[in-house]
Amino acid sequence: MTAEGLRFVASALLTLGLVAVAVTISLYQRLDLERDIGVAVVRSFVQLAAIGFVITFIFGLGNLAYVVVLLAGMVLFASCTSSRRGEGVSGAFSISAVAIGTAAAVTLGMLLVLQIVPPTARYLIPLGGMVIGNSMNTTSLVLSRIQDDVRTQRLSIEAALALGATSRQAISPILKTSLKSAMIPLIDSTKTAGIIFLPGAMAGMIIGGADPLEAVKLQIVVLYMLLGSVSVAAILVGLLSYRSFFTSRHQLRKQDPSHETRAGAKGR
Repeated sequence: MTAEGLRFVASALLTLGLVAVAVTISLYQRLDLERDIGVAVVRSFVQLAAIGFVITFIFGLGNLAYVVVLLAGMVLFASCTSSRRGEGVSGAFSISAVAIGTAAAVTLGMLLVLQIVPPTARYLIPLGGMVIGNSMNTTSLVLSRIQDDVRTQRLSIEAALALGATSRQAISPILKTSLKSAMIPLIDSTKTAGIIFLPGAMAGMIIGGADPLEAVKLQIVVLYMLLGSVSVAAILVGLLSYRSFFTSRHQLRKQDPSHETRAGAKGR
């Protein structure tokens, strides 16, 4: 192993001390998160190492078809992750795949058509990963919030339906709340970029030795790109998911007893 490799291993081992702090707090407060923290540390190391080799391989090929395949795999994995947050939503995986995939395709497509970034793997893979990751988080938040609010506000929805409202009108307040809750974190991050924190892309470029102004230019593109992609994902998942709670006659479906039992177990 080279000296640079040894320094990396040493740095990684030293930063595990911070992980130990998290584990200690979890034990002290009896949060029962030690196993999750351990799994997260191991998985992140293995996954990042694996994707590093994959990206290096794709860079060497110089073929955009492999970039598309990699991004498609990211979308599928992200859809699986988000669908687990929407267990009470019928077709949660398909909804997640459409929302995340469309957000990625529209955002990256616009960047290419407008010639903001060149059509190379070096740009499309990291930017695509950012878009897909943030769209996944938004999709998970919207699915989770909608099903929770429908469960807790069933009487209000049924009252609106009884007064002649359509399913869309009855669930409109819940949709608005869900979309706002999912988008506010990124909006707040965009508002405070450069004042409270330096975003990831910019910080990485500066650490790598790039000119700060060049890093700023790229980061501005990334921030605006993410705002657009998250908006597309949020709107799509909201419009596609709410229909699963209603029948074709605009009647609120009965709640799945097994899901209600799981929700009650989580609450206890």
